[in-house]
Amino acid sequence: MEPIELTFNDEVGFLDDKDRDWKNWIMKLLLLAKKEIGKENAQEMSINFVDQAKSHEINLKYRDKDRPTDVISFAIEDGEDGLDLSSFVQDPDFQEDIGDLFMCPEVITRHSKEYKTGFDREFGYTIVHGYLHLNGYDHIKPDEAKEMFGIQGKVLEDYGLPLYPDQLDVGRGK
Repeated sequence: MEPIELTFNDEVGFLDDKDRDWKNWIMKLLLLAKKEIGKENAQEMSINFVDQAKSHEINLKYRDKDRPTDVISFAIEDGEDGLDLSSFVQDPDFQEDIGDLFMCPEVITRHSKEYKTGFDREFGYTIVHGYLHLNGYDHIKPDEAKEMFGIQGKVLEDYGLPLYPDQLDVGRGK
């Protein structure tokens, strides 16, 4: 399996944590998710860590939600154009740019306390959730939600960050 090229933009100093190599932690988790959804080609994406004000601004502008949020995903290819990537995948130099995540550690921390999940599990939940969105998964319809949250639950379980049983198929109802 090909790797994921990650670009980080850290506006809040999240990656400055001397107790953990977050870049490595994130990469291992994303590679598990990539394997679970069967993506074999190389991918690239960016992860932007922003504060609550920036998260609120982006959420209001692009989702019409007047509050900060934990993660917002901007997929490069959302499937609406009908672009067939299969011909590109055969090229050994092809690297699929899947898009950008904007993550707010402050909101993730608040959610970890509200849901009593702990920061690591909540952060893992959030990053896998965003990654799946970048790869075309959604949870608007019940059957889509069951598939997406099933994958998410398995990845987190395999990484040692299990979900509660009622989150495996339906998420948290955020």
